Formats: sequence, structure tokens, C-alpha cells
Amino acid sequence: MGYSDNPKMLISAVVLYLLLLSHQTVSEEQVREKGENTILECLGQPVNASSLLYRWKKNGAVVATQNPSKPSEHLSILTNGSLWISGLQYIDEGQYECECKTKDASSWQTHSNIVLRIAGGPTSVSLTTVQPATLLQNGTLYVKKGSDVHFNCSSESFPSQNLTWTVEDLALDNPYRASGNKSFLEFSIKNIQPKDQGMYTCTSQNTLSKTTVNKSQELLVYYAPERHPECSWEIVKEPSDVLFICSWYGGYPVPTLDWHEVLEKSVIAKGPTINSTSQETELLKVHVNRFILHDGEEVKCIGHHVTGVNNSCSFKLKMPYPLGDPMVTALEGSNFTISCTENDSLPPAKTVWMQKDNKIINTTSKYIVSDNNPIYKLTIINVTKEDEGTYFCYSENPIGARELEVYLTVKNSAGNGGAVVGVFVSILIMMIGVTVGVTVYSKRDRICIGLGFSHLDDDRGDILSLVDSDEEEIFSDTVPHLPPMTNGHATTLVEIHRIPSSDHDDNADSTNQTHPDQTEPVQQTSD
Repeated sequence: MGYSDNPKMLISAVVLYLLLLSHQTVSEEQVREKGENTILECLGQPVNASSLLYRWKKNGAVVATQNPSKPSEHLSILTNGSLWISGLQYIDEGQYECECKTKDASSWQTHSNIVLRIAGGPTSVSLTTVQPATLLQNGTLYVKKGSDVHFNCSSESFPSQNLTWTVEDLALDNPYRASGNKSFLEFSIKNIQPKDQGMYTCTSQNTLSKTTVNKSQELLVYYAPERHPECSWEIVKEPSDVLFICSWYGGYPVPTLDWHEVLEKSVIAKGPTINSTSQETELLKVHVNRFILHDGEEVKCIGHHVTGVNNSCSFKLKMPYPLGDPMVTALEGSNFTISCTENDSLPPAKTVWMQKDNKIINTTSKYIVSDNNPIYKLTIINVTKEDEGTYFCYSENPIGARELEVYLTVKNSAGNGGAVVGVFVSILIMMIGVTVGVTVYSKRDRICIGLGFSHLDDDRGDILSLVDSDEEEIFSDTVPHLPPMTNGHATTLVEIHRIPSSDHDDNADSTNQTHPDQTEPVQQTSD
């Protein structure tokens, strides 16, 4: 049998259900921050609650009643039964119950069951000193490239917290993260690079209230350019001025550049600097007049970077010094070229050819001027006697000016004939000398005999006479014939005539003397 068969039973069940609802306890958890004011509502009370009395319990003990004998400023009950708590403290955390009853009732009914949690913080979030780092005036920190950097973050929170480091480089999108539940968190980067530059943020979040506090610090990575500064120059329109240019590329931030005269130990020019459009390079330009510069002086550009790195470049100033032949000769009617060389000047000099009265020579139908630095040429077309004279190779740079004076002599073709004849005569004399020398050398034996070099004194005074055997019939009466040789060769007769010597006559013994007419035949075979 169901409720539909018995209406009385159905009505009783509905009334019972409503009574249970009226006495149902509502339970919930609420989280509040320390120090704030809060209201705990008394839920589930009857609709007509104007005649009800209220009280609140905490962890089973009554902490607040209506019309108390000693009112409390910290806890109080509002007219609708809600509990007002002023300035929450950690001791206020607990389980709260709202009870009510009618004025004539003897028992209290519980209508609310609220668990109150008190959260504190995060507070005192701080970034301790980043080591090693330097603080700029705007509060930004910077470190040197290649350093080992350590980040420290600390915070206070109740009952607990989560600490998180976030470093985000927008250009590289390269985050670094470190997290933990302690009050102190350290984060390190070894050999820091420019890509690690950015905003470093420490985040502290309360685990209960989820309250989050961020603390950020911008960190820059400084580095000096790896290369040396570069020194250069430009010649401007005014010959007495020079533009000195010094650049030092590749550093962050840009360095400071100064131009110095080493000899005078003075500063020619000092920043402000001229930055390039990329903001990554540094350039210093200065116009300098020749009156403060000296020949042979060294000029130096010194670069200073905030990281403590200093570098420099320099060059030595030199006046021009054109070189060439001071005297030249050209043949009339020919095309003749005069040249000079200038490669010593620094800054490089401007070189021109000039005539008297400082008249600059330009390329025309008469003249051809060529500039193949460091050789400067002037070609004169169809040289005439009027072209004879002085020409100047003039070089000027901001240190000073010098000139080479070249005198041109022009000779005509008739005047040149004497030179040709002279050359011909010289060659003829030389050839005759060579011929005579060769002839004398080839006839040296006959020349020597003819001059009597064969009549040399001999201690014995012997004379050798050579007679050809074919002519022996001429001397047959005086020289006896020798028997013929068996080999068929002709025989030469040699007569030895001894000529008395005065020395021999004085010293020789009478038995050893030889008669002057005595001859001794000597047989010699002739091939």
C-alpha cells in the first residue's frame, strides 16, 4: 500500500520532511585574509526569525551571544544572527556554529556550521642582491658577460607558499623557471650571455588563499666590443681641415671615444658621441684644423667602456714628400711624360701638376694628366720650345704642403746630330782598338824576335844556327854530309859556333880553351 492510498500518511511525511529541513545544519569552508573584517552568516534559520535568540560557538565553545554582559569589539552578533569579526587574527581560525531558539524554548538548534581558515601573505617579498651585479641610477642591475650570476628570492606566507622564478627574454622566448615551497629560493645562471638579459620576476603564491605577489628586477648584460677601435680620416673641401673618424663596434652599451694628441698630451675632441641607427655601434667624428696638428705627431682614439675595458687605435701624421727627377730633357716634336711619386703623407695628400704662377694643369689637347696613386704623370703632346721651363708636382694634406720642382729642357733634331756623330766616332775608335789588339796578340812571337828579345846574353856565349836539310847543297863546302836516316825523315844540321868571351879569356885554363873556328855538328831529326 502506498502514500497515494492513504492521504493522511502522505501529509505526515511532508510535515516530517519540512521539520528535517528546518533543523538541517549547513556546513561550509571559508577562507579569509589576516587583518580584514568578515561576517559569518547564520543559515538555515526559520522564515519568521524575529523572536529568535542567537549564539555562536567556536570549536564547541560559546564565543558570542546576544545582549552579552561584556560586549566584545572583536566578535559581535548582528540582528539577523550573523557573526561579525573585526580584524581577523590567526587565532580566529576554527569551526564556527550558529545556534538559535525561540525565547520560550528551552533547547538550541544549530543552523550553520562554518570552517573558517585564515591566510596570511605573501608579504615581505624581496629580491636579495644579485651577485655580482652593479646597480644603476634607475634601479636596473647589470652584470658583465661571462659572469656566474645568482638570484635570491624570499617571502613570508601563512600557512605556506609557492615561490617561482621567471626570466623571460622576449626576443628569444627563452624562459628559466625554478620553484619550491620554502621561504627562500635561489636561482643561478653560469656564464651569462646577452641572450639572458631581461626582466627577472619572483612570484610568491599563498597555497591557501591563492593570493599572488610578484617582485621584478631588470637585469642587463654588458659587454665591450671584441675588436679594437678603427681610426680613419676623410679629406673635406677645405684643404686645411681633416675629418677624423673613430668607431668601435659591437659593444653594449655604446662606449665613450676621445681623440688625443699624444705629443701634446691634449684632447682634440671628446663625446657626445654619434650613434648609428642600429644603436649597437659608436662613432665619433671631429673636424680638425691643421694649425693644431704637427708633422710626425701621433694621433690616438681611446675608447672607454663601462665594463672597464679600454682600447685604442692611432696613426702618425706625415707631411707630403713628392719625389722625382728634378731635370729632364725632351726632343722637340715628341710626346714627353714627366712623373712624380707621393706615398708618404698621412692623411693622404692631394697631388696636382702646376706651372708658374700656381696655375693648375688639367687634361687638355696639349696636356694629359693621369693620377694612378701614388704615381702622378703629366704628358706633354708635341713638345715645342715654348714648353721648356719649370713644372711643379704639388702635394698638400692637412698637415702641410710640399712641391717637387722639375725643369724641362727641349732640344731640336739638328742639335741632336752632334750627339749621334759623337756616338758613332766612339764606337769606331773602340772597334779599331779591338782589331789592333787582336792582331798584336796573334803576331806576338815575330814581334818579340824582331825587337831583339832573342839576343840574350849567355854565360857561355853559344849561338845555335838551324839549317834546313833541303838546302844543304848551299853549305856543302863547309858542312859534311851526314848519312841519311833509315826512317826516311829529313835531317837538320846544327852548327855550334863558340864565341870567345872576355870572361872566359881571363879565367879559363890554356888546355880548356877552344878555337873560335871549331864547330861541333849536332844531328837533329826533323819530323
